[in-house]
Amino acid sequence: MNKPQERVLVVENDTGICDVLVHQALQPAGYQVETAQEAGDAIKKAASFTPDVIIASLRLPGLSGKDLLAALASKNIQAPIIVLGERGCEEDIIQAFRLGAADCMIWPLREAEVVTAVDRAFKQVRARREREQLARQLKEANDELKKRLGELTLMISLGKAVVSITNQRTLFDKIIEGGVHITEADAGWLLIRNERQAESWILSAHRNLPKSLADNLFQPWDDSISGVVGISGETLSMHGEPMNRFKASHAGKAALVVPLKVKKEVIGLMTVVRKEDRPFSPANQYLLEAVADYASISLMNARLFRILEERVHAMQKAAETAQGSEHKKEGALQQLDTSLQAPLKAALEQSRWLLSTLTSKSNPPDQLQVDVVNSIHQNLQELEKVVGKIAAAGS
Repeated sequence: MNKPQERVLVVENDTGICDVLVHQALQPAGYQVETAQEAGDAIKKAASFTPDVIIASLRLPGLSGKDLLAALASKNIQAPIIVLGERGCEEDIIQAFRLGAADCMIWPLREAEVVTAVDRAFKQVRARREREQLARQLKEANDELKKRLGELTLMISLGKAVVSITNQRTLFDKIIEGGVHITEADAGWLLIRNERQAESWILSAHRNLPKSLADNLFQPWDDSISGVVGISGETLSMHGEPMNRFKASHAGKAALVVPLKVKKEVIGLMTVVRKEDRPFSPANQYLLEAVADYASISLMNARLFRILEERVHAMQKAAETAQGSEHKKEGALQQLDTSLQAPLKAALEQSRWLLSTLTSKSNPPDQLQVDVVNSIHQNLQELEKVVGKIAAAGS
């Protein structure tokens, strides 16, 4: 039994022949059959009935079967045509083949011969359908491959941008542009948590927002839907009637919001929207989450860089403070050396004079006085050495 969608159009004005073809051969074999008695009606039915196979008599009133072949070809009707002729019309059959006929039958003939000829034609139809289906599948596979290649290229580009672009604003613009493109969305925006007020968000980048909304760049942003994701930390996909409860419905009828997280902390949100009520697929969600990971890495890098800058600044300040203290120490030592040198030198000279006076022959020495002066002189010499070391350390 043939499939019900296999349709045959019989173009024959002889009711007896038509009865044999339709009621005795084709319908019992399971084909859907339509009939036409002349070429004009056949052309109309070929357009509306879209037959898979056409059986056309070469001897029709008005336009001949050969004229019908030319007319069907001009209408780009691809159904194989089996011409039906009588003995002695071989030249007409040859001309019909030249005009594109797929097969021929010579009347009179048995029902089995009709079914056999139609089956041969349907083999061509099925083969053509298989080729067309394979061609469609190949095209779909190529289109899918191109799409996946484009997605992979975009992800690689975003990965390179994260490690090469130092301007965070430029990087965020590129990330949200990639998110909108890869999810086939119409618009999108990127929010960063407000460090001064943890419950609010700052609009840090956008793509294709209306000017009235785009003017809020670097300002607090509340689309009401982002706050939900900020609290839950889970991706949210929404479309249709539920969107009407949120302010984001002004931008589109379908939204996909993914969090930017460092460990379990939500530090940002990425939202893409579509103007039409067409939900985002799981593949769209997976790709946008991957883009959000790049944004999270960027934010984490910026945070680490800021901490590193603060530490470097603190170390520089400590080094400057230590260097200032060292300069002060050197100045104090130099001042001490200068202050001590003159009185110490004078004291040494005086002790030497006093010692020489006490030990002179003209003045008999008092041993106790000599010992005291000698001790003072030795202590002054030790003090001179200490002052010399301090001066050397300060230079």
